[in-house]
Amino acid sequence: MICIKTDIPDELNKIDDELKAIYHSKDTVCFYIFKSRDLRNDFIERTKRMKKIEREEIYKEY
Repeated sequence: MICIKTDIPDELNKIDDELKAIYHSKDTVCFYIFKSRDLRNDFIERTKRMKKIEREEIYKEY
């Protein structure tokens, strides 16, 4: 495991982990937030192996 120390806003910490998908690139960390666990799981399945820009387009559908 690799951990990078940073300040995460409390609002984000309060959201159930099962409603979040977290992705990163070399200079960015993205937190995708969903209304249900099923939507999150569907998003993860649909975006496997996609690049960030492609994933962002799919996220707009949710």
